[in-house]
Amino acid sequence: MKPTLILGATTNPSRYAYLAAQRLTAHGHDIIPVGIKQGKVVGREILNGKPDVPEVDTVTLYVGPQHQPEYYDWLLRVAPKRIIFNPGTENAELARLARENGIEVVRGCTLVMLAGGQY
Repeated sequence: MKPTLILGATTNPSRYAYLAAQRLTAHGHDIIPVGIKQGKVVGREILNGKPDVPEVDTVTLYVGPQHQPEYYDWLLRVAPKRIIFNPGTENAELARLARENGIEVVRGCTLVMLAGGQY
């Protein structure tokens, strides 16, 4: 199974990105945490910047739309199968770019999808 890239990963346990990292790994998914914070989440080092990553199945977004443009080109190079726009991350421009590049766009909540067996 290809991993899920968590964009906006954090060490703060009160943030949804942290909960997503916990629940994804609890459900057997490998994660690649990427964010601006230093440290680890569920034992995985948070990568900074726009790192080279292995093949990715899903990108789950926890970065607001105002901060997403700097990641557009990188996300398209990562070429995931799908991008999940969690609540508060919806962005019509990135969704259009993703679709134009053959990436499935999902408006949903990673936590709800996992809980409902729809991930």
